[in-house]
Order: sequence, then structure tokens, then C-alpha cells
Amino acid sequence: MRNSKVRDMILIAMFAALTAVGGLFKIQLPYASITLQFFFCAFAGVFLGAKKGALSQVLYLVIGLSGVPIFAEGGGIMYVLKPSFGYLIGLMPCAYMIGHYIEKGKRDFIHILGIMVAGMLVVYMVGVPYLYLIVRYYLGSAISISSALSIGLLPFIVPDLIKSVVAALIYKKVEPALIKQGIGDR
Repeated sequence: MRNSKVRDMILIAMFAALTAVGGLFKIQLPYASITLQFFFCAFAGVFLGAKKGALSQVLYLVIGLSGVPIFAEGGGIMYVLKPSFGYLIGLMPCAYMIGHYIEKGKRDFIHILGIMVAGMLVVYMVGVPYLYLIVRYYLGSAISISSALSIGLLPFIVPDLIKSVVAALIYKKVEPALIKQGIGDR
């Protein structure tokens, strides 16, 4: 029992760290960056399950908001005023949802991919409205909802779909080894 709790804490911390590393690999765009954060968040969901996957993303946010510069553009409490912060908030329900459906559903490639894409959409459902609100009301720039979609969604769809496919392929490849180790079988 104790060993499984220690293992869980290590895995949660590891996926928080991987998400932080994912923020270092970025292509900067005007209001947000293309990063690997979603990629590692998706892995947190499939490998850790709903609760532990989401907890890894909560840990990531808490560390970054406490001032450790682990987000794509730094860290600290004022990061909540960045247009891209909504995408980081979206990582928590993304990991939870992916983990939940992996726990409950089929694990063939198509289902795994569909769950990854659904998780990606959760990030957008939080990130794009947040971007709109920050740009419009905090930064005071005139922005329409269609413009928010153009800058906060369209540039990210193809890269995130590619990440979803790669993550699903990797998961299917390593799933037997994970189950053997007691990590991927719920």
C-alpha cells in the first residue's frame, strides 16, 4: 500500500515535470505558443488515470503560479493575466477527461485517438474564451470572437492533431509494458 502511494506521488510529480519540459519546446505566436504541454498532459491522463492525471496538472499550475518559471513564458501569480493562461487551466480537465475515458472505454487505437482529440478540444474550450476575455478586457484590445478563434485555435489545430496521433501511437506501443508494471491497468 505504502509503495503504491509513493509510486503514485512520483508519477504525478514526473508528469508535472514533463508538462513543464513541454513548455520549453515552443514556437512563439502573438498570444500563445505551440508547445508540447498538451502532449504530456494527454500522457498524464492515459498513464495515470483521471484523478492522478489531473492532479499532475494541478501540481504543474501550482508550481508555476508560485513563481517557478516553468510555463512557456515564465511563471508567477501574474501569469493569470496572460492571454495563454486559459490553455494551462484547460490542461486539468483535459487530463481528467482523457484519464476517465481511458479507464472506462475501449483501448483500441481509434478510441484512444478520439479521446486524445476530445481532450485537445477541452483545452480549447477553456483557452480560447480566456484569451478573448484577457485580450479584450485586460489588455483593452478590440478583438472579436472570430478573431480570438483565428489566433487562439486555428494555428494550433494541426500541430495538436499530430501530437494526438503520436501520443495515441506511443501509448498503444507501450501499453503492454505499462500493464505488466501495474501502471497502465486500471
